[in-house]
Amino acid sequence: METKKDNLDSRKVSSQYSARQTNVESSSKKKTKCSNGFKIFMVALVFSFIFKVLVTIFMKSSITQIERRFGITTSEAGLIDGSFEIGNSLLITLVSHYGAKSHIPRLIGTGCFVMGIGSILIALPHFFMGYYRYDTSINVQTLNSTETYIPCKTDQYLAGNMASQIILESGCKNESSSPMWIYVMVGNILRGIGETPLQPLGITYIDNFANEGHASFYIGILQSLSSFGTITGSLLGALCARLYVDIGYVDLSTITIKTNDSRWVGAWWLGFIITGTLIILSGVPFFFIPKSQKKTRTESKVPECLDISEINDNSSQQLNFKNLEQIKDQGLSGYLHALKRILCNRLYLIFLISSTLSFTSLVGTITYQPKYLEQEYGESISKYNLIFGLLIIPLSSISTFLGGYIPRKWKLDIIGIAKVLFISQFCGYISELLILSLNCGNRPIAGLTATYNGDDPGIYPQNFPFPFCNSDCNCDANLWDPVCGDDGLTYMSPCLAGCKSSVGHGNDLVFHNCSCVEINNFQAQNFSAYLGECSRTDDCSRKFIYYMAVESLAYFFYALGFTPGTMLIFKNVEPELKSLAIGFYVLFLRIIGGMLTPIYFGAIIDSTCLKWATNACGDQGACRIYDPVSFRNKFIGFILGIKVPVFILFIFLFIYMKKKYKENTGISKNRGRDMDDLNLKESLNNDEQLGPFANSNYETYM
Repeated sequence: METKKDNLDSRKVSSQYSARQTNVESSSKKKTKCSNGFKIFMVALVFSFIFKVLVTIFMKSSITQIERRFGITTSEAGLIDGSFEIGNSLLITLVSHYGAKSHIPRLIGTGCFVMGIGSILIALPHFFMGYYRYDTSINVQTLNSTETYIPCKTDQYLAGNMASQIILESGCKNESSSPMWIYVMVGNILRGIGETPLQPLGITYIDNFANEGHASFYIGILQSLSSFGTITGSLLGALCARLYVDIGYVDLSTITIKTNDSRWVGAWWLGFIITGTLIILSGVPFFFIPKSQKKTRTESKVPECLDISEINDNSSQQLNFKNLEQIKDQGLSGYLHALKRILCNRLYLIFLISSTLSFTSLVGTITYQPKYLEQEYGESISKYNLIFGLLIIPLSSISTFLGGYIPRKWKLDIIGIAKVLFISQFCGYISELLILSLNCGNRPIAGLTATYNGDDPGIYPQNFPFPFCNSDCNCDANLWDPVCGDDGLTYMSPCLAGCKSSVGHGNDLVFHNCSCVEINNFQAQNFSAYLGECSRTDDCSRKFIYYMAVESLAYFFYALGFTPGTMLIFKNVEPELKSLAIGFYVLFLRIIGGMLTPIYFGAIIDSTCLKWATNACGDQGACRIYDPVSFRNKFIGFILGIKVPVFILFIFLFIYMKKKYKENTGISKNRGRDMDDLNLKESLNNDEQLGPFANSNYETYM
């Protein structure tokens, strides 16, 4: 009997053991499955972040190409660029509030789909507008024929005028009756709408379901890897800017313009097709990820060396969450009361205004700097995009890291952090002041910025383009088809240079017997002119190198102050108002800095235009040539000018902060340092939202 009992007990034990083993195995499988699900989410989120940053940077690098392709003003191009913020700002608060209660992965996947569709919609007008027609006096038939092209047709006025009128009318019929750039703007708005779930809900999902203590690590990985999108976007912009807009559709041997010509339009549409497709593909995995995951928690053990201040910090954090929930529960009245408390906080308000001015300067610089370099130094936009992606972005990323490392290394208090911010911004400003001396002076263009003798007229003689040397050529004064004469002057067209014969085809076309060149160059034999503007001097080329070196240094200093600036937001508001303070800060920067800045910066640049293009219907197109002195003074001057109030406001901020924290001397230094460290961690977790150098996009930028 005892033997039977023993056997029975042993069977029970073995069955219980096997059941437990089965439970352990099943639970481990579930944990592995959940772990794999979270890893898939992270991989998909990283790729979606990379691609959304990529298309943002590509849009910035292509905005001038879009302006020329659609024949619009710079301010209208700025409206297209800023339209992203319209879509994003409309839904960001709703998505952040209600999206956290929904199926987050599917919302992110839907956002990727909408963003991808928006990117592809931006490119679609290219396929409905016909071929790009740039200003030229040379038609394709002339290039393909063996006949000699004669720009100055003294005895063919009537026939030539009738032929040009026929070409103009046929070209006008092919022009779209509706402004196709509206579709580009709608696509950009869709991009803004689609991006809204990625940042707030993606970080929320990580925080909810990452293993205990690993959330900040995953967020750091997300932000670090997304910087590849910035570099890739710049390189893609450089590549597409070098490809002709109608590549694959036209014979490139008939194209008589080069990449540094103000009429050149690159394959801007190609990048949006590529990035839109990639974004849609990156959103597919999100539809197969569960709404929630099991979160493994570590056992709470109290170490012997635990500081009492850490316990206090944890308690205060719990209290902050309770206070935040109370604000939410109070509804609209509670929200308005909390907003009033924030806006009545003079430290927060001063920092908000100064940050907006700094952000405005940054947005204007990044958006229109390629245009400035093209006009000032004669460098192509593709070259700038290449330098921006390979030099400025990596340098700024290193600087941003140092900006977070310095306060922790030296354990700086809030006043010390404010000093780091001020010094970094001041050094960046001094660097940018050096740019004022790096100019190439006036560009001698006969009849526009110089007389036909090559003299500086003081007041530009654009209303008198017909001197005696070309008065019998019956030239079109509105045409911009520049040639460079042997005398070193750029002429607005071979006809206005008085050229009476030509040799060669395509880009190798050379004009001879140019009567206007003859009056300035008695040593030449053929009095020739060549396609395109005259090259800048060697001294100007060297100044471009110095400019990029100084500008890279300025970006380095500005990026150094990003993390300290973020920390000041957290420190200067009540703990329970931090979330609202961040949200209002981001929204204000997006509307004032991201949405409006490209428009009024564009209007300032438009005011310096000397020569507007004329489209096939005779309407005004994009600007071809800007007044170099006025462009430089207004563009660089405005960028530097709006920084002056920033430093004045910062002096007041520093005084008020010193007064406030001097009154709070009762708080222990250890407690203050712990809170600074906590704020640093929070700021690093939120710098994807706040800063230009965090997600390459002021949309956010760089």
